[in-house]
Amino acid sequence: MKHAILAGLLVWGLALMPATSTAETREYTLTIARQDVTITGEKLSKITVNGTLPGPVLRFAEGDDAVIHVKNAMKTEATSVHWHGLLLPGLMDGAPGYNGFKGIKPGETFTYRFEIRQSGTYWYHAHTLGQEQEGLYAGIIIDPKGPDPIRADRDYVVLLSDFSRETSGQILGNLKKSSEYYQYNRRTLGDFFRDVRQQGFSKALKTSGEWGRMRMLSSDLSDVTGYHFLINGLTKDQNWTGIFTPGEKVRLRFINASAMTMYDIRIPGLKMTVVAADGQPVVPVEVDEFRFGNAETYDVIVEPKDDRAYTIAAESLDREGFALGTLAPRVGLRGDIPAQRARAILTMTDMNMELMMRDDPDMDMSDLPDSGWAKTGAPEGTTTLSYRDLKSLTPQTDTREPTRDITVRLGGNMERYIWTINGKTFDPADGIETAFNERVRIIYINETMMAHPVHLHGMFVQLENGQSTASLPNKHTLIVPPGQRASVLLTANEVGTWPLHCHLLYHMSSGMMTSFIVHEQGTIAPSEASSAHKEAGHDHHD
Repeated sequence: MKHAILAGLLVWGLALMPATSTAETREYTLTIARQDVTITGEKLSKITVNGTLPGPVLRFAEGDDAVIHVKNAMKTEATSVHWHGLLLPGLMDGAPGYNGFKGIKPGETFTYRFEIRQSGTYWYHAHTLGQEQEGLYAGIIIDPKGPDPIRADRDYVVLLSDFSRETSGQILGNLKKSSEYYQYNRRTLGDFFRDVRQQGFSKALKTSGEWGRMRMLSSDLSDVTGYHFLINGLTKDQNWTGIFTPGEKVRLRFINASAMTMYDIRIPGLKMTVVAADGQPVVPVEVDEFRFGNAETYDVIVEPKDDRAYTIAAESLDREGFALGTLAPRVGLRGDIPAQRARAILTMTDMNMELMMRDDPDMDMSDLPDSGWAKTGAPEGTTTLSYRDLKSLTPQTDTREPTRDITVRLGGNMERYIWTINGKTFDPADGIETAFNERVRIIYINETMMAHPVHLHGMFVQLENGQSTASLPNKHTLIVPPGQRASVLLTANEVGTWPLHCHLLYHMSSGMMTSFIVHEQGTIAPSEASSAHKEAGHDHHD
């Protein structure tokens, strides 16, 4: 309990550090090391940042000059730190092999220097092998220059992660042996007879045969199981706690730092008002719960009125378990733990090629009532956040029509556990090219039965979600549900070669990654970028 109290006070204290009104240099030193941790009761060798897992929350103000010294104290492993969602020069982005950054060798220190050009909730993590899974991740808070449009009496980081006793290398090795290595939740004969009662014998038999011919599991919602789900590095028994006084507005900065886990988030007894997505303010929208993809962030406001404890419940999409925390008026209280919901079963809708090819750039998971992936198990009347609900709080400055479409097909071979973009695994010589300041539409088409949270480094995209062009929300990470498509607009105004990848760690590690190249101003025209790409055999366009 003492551990939980200290962790709660630490995160609250970091969140409430006073912001300065003038720009200054904010300097941090982060030491990356391997050491034994006992988060789950047994000693395990994991990666720590300044001796903790997760690492310390970094705090900046918009306009600051950030100076961050990252020391690699590991004996044999190179490392790196990527500042997820931050706008910065390519060399400072922290992805090894990109823009001249070579990683940080054992015993060496690399100093990141960049201007803080935004505000909001973000995070940092390793971009080397599986070190993100091993513990190298933490939150970032950036205060705005002027008054914060989001007002709150309390401010907490709620960082979710999936912790494994296995190493990342062991997990990937097991998936390579068999993509179904961790799939213990399988359909049974009893499930088939239940389908017969609900659907009739012919339909149940047809569906069962279709899944059999595809050699896929309709219960495969997550590639990896056996995780302990943490909030700010604490298990559900250690109970991270945020203190409030009844009637206060409490800001919760949710960060999904998990390697492979998506969640459904709810706080029974409290409505949540979503006020920011991926660090960017949105028009407030009140919900009961929201689905939370890897690498996304959401800021919500809650207003607990009663003198009692409330449970923050983050249930994994595959219903393997919860990350649990507490909001309480006093230390030591716990709220009721919600019942575990039934695991969803994928349907043929989740594999429907016709739906993927439908000419509807605004397609959203809530459009598909027959999609198993979209079923949350929430009771009738529950208000669940949809991407369609997100609307930028301030008008977009670039509302130009795109000059061309770029298609990004998300595919894979589950039997070999290989994941692809446009039919290819990652190749440093391959990529998508754009001219500086070119306005393009990126169309993601998910040709697999799994959802993919897609992240583009270096820039925000505007999600085409049915809002007016001026009101489209900014995103740095976007869930593309199974069997569906999604589209975003992008102004390519950050010069560099930027990673574009699925943020499921072992999907990226197994090939679902490519490069997005923004040429320097005046070096290549939009039409030339398209032509050069085709001549090089890298045609990713419709």
